[in-house]
Amino acid sequence: MTAPNILLIVSDDHGYADRSALGVHPDVRTPALDQLAAEGVTCMDAYVTAPICSPSRAAIISGRYQQRWGGQWFDSAAFPPDDVPTLAELLRDQGYRTGYFGKVHYGPESVGDRACPPHHGFDETLYGLAGQSYGRLNYLHHSEAAMSSYGPEAAHRMAVQPLLSGDEPVEHEGFLTAELGRRAGEFITSADDRPYFCMLAFNAVHNFCWQLPEDELAARGLPAFGDWTPEAGEFTEWYDDAIVPNLPHGREYYLAQLELMDAEIGRLLQLVDDNTIVVYLTDNGGSTCNFGDNTPLRGTKYTLWDGGIRVPMIWRWPGDLPAGRRTDAVVSSLDLVPTLLSAAGAAVPDADGINLLPVLSGAEGAAAHEALHWDCEFQWAVRAGDWKLSWVGETPQVQHLREYEHAPMGDGWFLANLADDLGEQRNRLAEEPSVVGRLHELHTNWRATVGLPPLPQTVSP
Repeated sequence: MTAPNILLIVSDDHGYADRSALGVHPDVRTPALDQLAAEGVTCMDAYVTAPICSPSRAAIISGRYQQRWGGQWFDSAAFPPDDVPTLAELLRDQGYRTGYFGKVHYGPESVGDRACPPHHGFDETLYGLAGQSYGRLNYLHHSEAAMSSYGPEAAHRMAVQPLLSGDEPVEHEGFLTAELGRRAGEFITSADDRPYFCMLAFNAVHNFCWQLPEDELAARGLPAFGDWTPEAGEFTEWYDDAIVPNLPHGREYYLAQLELMDAEIGRLLQLVDDNTIVVYLTDNGGSTCNFGDNTPLRGTKYTLWDGGIRVPMIWRWPGDLPAGRRTDAVVSSLDLVPTLLSAAGAAVPDADGINLLPVLSGAEGAAAHEALHWDCEFQWAVRAGDWKLSWVGETPQVQHLREYEHAPMGDGWFLANLADDLGEQRNRLAEEPSVVGRLHELHTNWRATVGLPPLPQTVSP
């Protein structure tokens, strides 16, 4: 059997409800993602390992909980250590040609680090180090001229530094979403007859979505909104006007970026053949601060409510996976590595994920995860079956997120039964002490397994 090609698409902050196939919002238009869903399997209970991008992306590329090397939040996020092979390295060893196009944000990486795609298994690359610019890549400008025009502080905050190919700077003035789609398309259609692994990491739909081409603004009747400069005053004050609820047309900017990203995905679907696995997911829950919508889930990016960690996930492999199927199996981004390696006929190294092919196929008796864990130090959660136990401390991080990112974090202990309370509205803590104790013990044991110190919190209703 010929090894399948693999196209792995990772978006940024895409709201759980913002897919037109779900029918939640009539103004959402995602025909390419709808096509993927119609021709593949949609995982309705799919999770990532963190409610923010850096630690989540480290788990995606490795198949391991990032807490194993201390990655809990932005300040501790890091690329997997040298002895943890990446998905790209493992597929390249299997004879795949490998390409990476898009956003890189595993932590405070620098050019030449192992965190840069050419140094962890990717042969062809075009990428931006978002960790150098508050986790962002500008949608329109990446050049020395832009850096000079913006000035040092604004260039840093607005993320206009040149991109990179290998370790060399590449300037690009124009709409980045389209350029990433174009470069991925070139890689996919190369004359090289080896199977390929293409990882396309859009910066869409991360904030600042008003950064749209002039013709798109005009066609949609949207006004221009300027990037920050020191002349605009303090950045924190300006930022508050650039997010929910203050940014005029904010939802329209967000939906425009989503639609344009979807159009690039649609173009790529026309280029791939039937022996291609296409996977789509986003790096963390949708950012309601940036006008994403996670209905019916509670919460947003940064939180351990399901709105911060449950994500869109779609798999398509014509002839090998059923079309138009939805599954409520509890799956994780940890499963990408073992599933894709299994499909490629490769040996699967130690991983915290599982091979999802039986689950996706609907095989009788196929088992998904019995439990999943999240731990950001100042907040943690565990899901086992339909039960989910979480804890949030009252810390400076929590206060900052509430005030600066408008993220309602919760407070203290919360036990939800997701089978009858998907929106996590009813705290069952006092009613179910045995469930609380069981989940607390599960998370305590998991922390020991991944090398974290014992939980400092004791169960308290």
